[in-house]
Amino acid sequence: MANCLVIVESPAKVKTIKKFLGANYEVDASNGHVRDLPKSQMGIDIENDFEPKYITIRGKGDILAKLRKEVKKADKIYLATDPDREGEAISWHLLKSLKLDEVKSKQVYRISFNEITKNAVKASFKSPRTIDMNLVDAQQARRILDRMVGYMISPLLWAKVKRGLSAGRVQSVALRLICDREEEINAFIPEEYWNLEAVLKQEGSKKPLAAKFHGNAEGRIAIHTKEELDQILKGLEGQNYVVNEVKNGERVKKAPIPFTTSTLQQEASKVLNFSTQKTMRLAQQLYEGVEIEGQGTVGLITYLRTDSTRIAEEADVAARYYIEKQYGKEYVAKGEQVKKNNGKIQDAHEAIRPTDIALTPVRVKESLQRDLFRLYQLIWKRFAASRMESAVYQTTSVKVGAGDYFFTLSASKLSFDGFMSVYVQEDDKEETNVLLGNLAKGSVLNLEKLENSQHFTQPPAHFTEASLVKAMEEQGIGRPSTYAPTITTIIARRYVAKENKNLYVTELGEIVNSMMKQSFSSIVDITFTANLEYLLDKVGDGSVQWKTVVRNFYPDLKEAVDKALVELESVTIADEVTEEVCELCGRNMVIKYGPHGKFLACPGFPECKNTKPYLEKIGVPCPKCQKEVVIKKTKKGRIYYGCEANPECDFMSWQRPSTQKCPKCGGYMVEKGNKLLCSNEQCGYSADK
Repeated sequence: MANCLVIVESPAKVKTIKKFLGANYEVDASNGHVRDLPKSQMGIDIENDFEPKYITIRGKGDILAKLRKEVKKADKIYLATDPDREGEAISWHLLKSLKLDEVKSKQVYRISFNEITKNAVKASFKSPRTIDMNLVDAQQARRILDRMVGYMISPLLWAKVKRGLSAGRVQSVALRLICDREEEINAFIPEEYWNLEAVLKQEGSKKPLAAKFHGNAEGRIAIHTKEELDQILKGLEGQNYVVNEVKNGERVKKAPIPFTTSTLQQEASKVLNFSTQKTMRLAQQLYEGVEIEGQGTVGLITYLRTDSTRIAEEADVAARYYIEKQYGKEYVAKGEQVKKNNGKIQDAHEAIRPTDIALTPVRVKESLQRDLFRLYQLIWKRFAASRMESAVYQTTSVKVGAGDYFFTLSASKLSFDGFMSVYVQEDDKEETNVLLGNLAKGSVLNLEKLENSQHFTQPPAHFTEASLVKAMEEQGIGRPSTYAPTITTIIARRYVAKENKNLYVTELGEIVNSMMKQSFSSIVDITFTANLEYLLDKVGDGSVQWKTVVRNFYPDLKEAVDKALVELESVTIADEVTEEVCELCGRNMVIKYGPHGKFLACPGFPECKNTKPYLEKIGVPCPKCQKEVVIKKTKKGRIYYGCEANPECDFMSWQRPSTQKCPKCGGYMVEKGNKLLCSNEQCGYSADK
């Protein structure tokens, strides 16, 4: 009979951890939190010094009953929830729910591990500890502050705008960042500028050289207008193009640092086109354990919620040994790239890395689904690269004189690939302008032609999920565990729409942001929110009491809510009218939003209660019957494309159809990444979009 009970958060970990432990250990899961504040009320006793009123989460009664039976059989109980504040709080809630603090006959320990490997799990049992109440209090403070903002401001939005809206302490600031960027874009006035290039040829060389206009002896000259360009062109008439200066040098490109939660989300978005939510879901699977052929269930990466770039010494040594064997001694980094701690980094865990460098992407590919493999490969390559030497380029820069003006040429050649033998980012691509022949000072070049082009400055780019995560991290808003849920929430609430990766503010989002700025300026103030995160970190290290933070926060919030109830005007948001006509009363139907998304409703409600599903058209005719192709969802929520005339027409496609026909076989084309592919797999035709 097992005399040790280990309680983890996720059922997926149970199997992985069970195989590391002997028959004396029973492993069970709590399925996340077992207690929380009630949904029906704020759940905070403000009169009693902000005491939280925790209740058992609906549906968790059976899990707790099962755990109580297991507790009765065990002599020792190990709480092995995730190694962060949330995990610490879950352990504390389990302690209270199972009344483990009242049982004197049993020993209760808290253990944590940064990776689910045999060594890490066994090592955690050698250094058990008690629950860290500072970390629990930091999580409690965050939960209570978020609950106050949500439950005090959301009803105000219901009263003044529409039901179903919500305000959140971090989500409101994220919305403000997007709105501020939208205002910058709208206010942007493009400025004209011109580029000028001289296409030159060296005696005896067939390949021309493109030299960019730089300026004169006084420095760089920016060309703003056609008049300025014409004046420079006049000064260049009849001039000889002579090499005035040739500089040869070396440029070092440093290896990247390992992934944090933020940088993983950014890179996965950029390289793999994953949303932050998808990245975290896949990373969770890699952390909890995946069935690997010949090895059973293996946790492939370390803990996924971290802002640290620190690496365990054991993993560092193993990586350097692997690199030396596979690539050679000269590829092993002599030092280590370290991210500067700006005071916003908790540094509670290691960076995200493979648990075993020897488990290369090639070795696990057959055992992983495509997207799991792609994310693991990204993490593995980034970690391996972080232990490798810098890449080295040989550089050449040339200054060409033409009368009073100068043109410049520059080129570089990779002389030692270093970390780039494993990991190449978009901005690591080698420059294409390679100088041919030997250019020396005094060489005369022949002018083939002068090329000029007009341009206009571009407004700031719209936020993507990746760039929003980067901005939130830089501003100190939120923490690794909050980035993905925050973005998911503002999209789900329709404050923000996502199109082709870009995030756009909706009319609803603008109204909510305007109200928040007007009445709750401190809540949506970026500096205030960052300072609050800093205070929560201080609660976590024991230097600030959690109730002190809440006591100072509540009075100002209460005053602002009371004032807003009186001063804020109600806003009406018009429903979006469609061309769909109600067959019962003839009115044009409008788009409404329900718990399961968009639907069409008759505006004549309550006289006419007609509703029907909303089918979003993509502007592509059905390849079979020429009616409209619409976006649909399976019962499990997977998006596909089908004909609006279904079931009469059975057309469907998992990939988005294109209006273009295949030039090879005449079939319809589908979009896949940056490519257009023929839907007929036997044809195999593909082209760039």
